[in-house]
Amino acid sequence: MKAKKILFITQEMTPYVPASELAALGRELPQEIQEKGREIRTFMPKWGNINERRNQLHEVIRLSGMNLIIDDTDHPLIIKVASIQAARMQVYFIDNDDYFFKRMMACDEDGKEYEDNGERAIFYARGVLETVKKLRWTPDIIHCQGWMAAMVPLYVKTAYKEEPSFRDSKIVYSMSDEQLRLPMGTNFGNCITFKDVDASVLKDFSPEVTFGELNKLAINYSDGLTVPSTERFREFVEYAQDKQVPVLGDVSAKDADAFAGLYDQIWSQGKEEE
Repeated sequence: MKAKKILFITQEMTPYVPASELAALGRELPQEIQEKGREIRTFMPKWGNINERRNQLHEVIRLSGMNLIIDDTDHPLIIKVASIQAARMQVYFIDNDDYFFKRMMACDEDGKEYEDNGERAIFYARGVLETVKKLRWTPDIIHCQGWMAAMVPLYVKTAYKEEPSFRDSKIVYSMSDEQLRLPMGTNFGNCITFKDVDASVLKDFSPEVTFGELNKLAINYSDGLTVPSTERFREFVEYAQDKQVPVLGDVSAKDADAFAGLYDQIWSQGKEEE
């Protein structure tokens, strides 16, 4: 049984941000999967280094306008869209003045990490999920790529588990070589709170939640894990295996068949368990 609808929630994608291994994965894999006859939707953050005019981004008014409350503060959700004509692929962008306007990716212009990166990931995750709900789209597989998408598995499997759009969705989490040096911060537990999710989901981690623990949190709620190098990511591969989460190792954007195989594997297993 094949997974037919794939939601890609990526951190980076060329040509919108500088080239990297993760940006190549974000750009090339959705196109490859679409060309295999699957239906896709693709999301990424509207980082401050994205040139809206050159890349022809425009706001989608009917999807924008919602406020997401994080740590008792309202943050307006703005949705923009652009098209990659050569791939016949549309890309949705999650935007917000507090988290993205005139702000780069993980670090500022001086190479200093943003102290609220964990909070930015929370906003991004919830922003994508709320937008997919508005689109009334029901993905079979949700593929989360990079630390910026690390909060998606938790929310899909808890706060959004009864939502029609996500009730049956399976999740693949892809790690990359990028690492954050700063932890998520002591206020991360307050920021994470939404519906039935609170700081108790972090009880097995350190008070500030390290970058490694953020990835383990994502694995805890995922149905599959992919890593660019099994050896370099040995700790996380073993962590996933201990939790009986299938692992696809030593893969890149060129391995579309391997990714498609993993999608179908975890989708079929879910149907067999029903």
